[in-house]
Amino acid sequence: MSPAEHPDHDRPVTDAAAVGPATGDGPEPPLPDADAAIVAGGAPPSARVPLDRDRIVSEALVFLEEVGPGGLSMRRLGKRLGVEAMSLYRYVPGKEDLLDAVVESLISGMYADPEVLSTPDNGWQDFLQRMAHGVRRVALAHIQAFPLVASRPPEAPWLRPPLRSLDWVESFLAGLTSEGFSDAAAVAAYRSFTSFLLGNLLLEVASHGADIGPLDVVDDGEEDNEALRQHPTVARLRADLAQDHSATEFEEALEQLLERIAATKVELADG
Repeated sequence: MSPAEHPDHDRPVTDAAAVGPATGDGPEPPLPDADAAIVAGGAPPSARVPLDRDRIVSEALVFLEEVGPGGLSMRRLGKRLGVEAMSLYRYVPGKEDLLDAVVESLISGMYADPEVLSTPDNGWQDFLQRMAHGVRRVALAHIQAFPLVASRPPEAPWLRPPLRSLDWVESFLAGLTSEGFSDAAAVAAYRSFTSFLLGNLLLEVASHGADIGPLDVVDDGEEDNEALRQHPTVARLRADLAQDHSATEFEEALEQLLERIAATKVELADG
């Protein structure tokens, strides 16, 4: 399936400048970032509900986006909810459990995404395209919280982020085997698919300011520092390097990944 055939690309784009002018010369303009357009629409806040585990986790996720994981504490979250921190421990044993619940909420939230399918109703390529864009929309909607998907312990040590929910891994593997993948080909696809998603999306959320530890890059705003003066080619191309082509790069890399998965399916079937 080409990027243009993917359902997400029928969505309106909120930032027309991201598309760029159409010309016959030069490089292709960046693809419209349909995932970002969907996320930007947002959803209306829900009505206030009594204190329970779901409300605590939901508020923690909102709070994380404001202060980052390092700024979250049970005391501060309790104050935000209008209760003492001790009241939270009736529902979550502590911060570690709370962060685990946040990760579970992020991944299970894809079930509410109407574009994501739990079974390959229109072929495995469409199935994986939709799943990949669903995970990317989660990442774009929760820039600060998404890195927790990589850092929190999974349900089983052999599961790989970001598809670390047993439910989604079951959907992934069962979906591919129902499409004629051997067990070995389905597992190989799971490994390459998750590596692709995690690498691309951690880099993308980091570019938006997420704290991902050693991989994080801080721009201090210095335009002409000593390091750049010693690297004239980098300095000359700095503006080009700083351009955001995340949507285009994600689409192109995803298409290449699907081609490799298709080839692996055939190779392992023949073997």
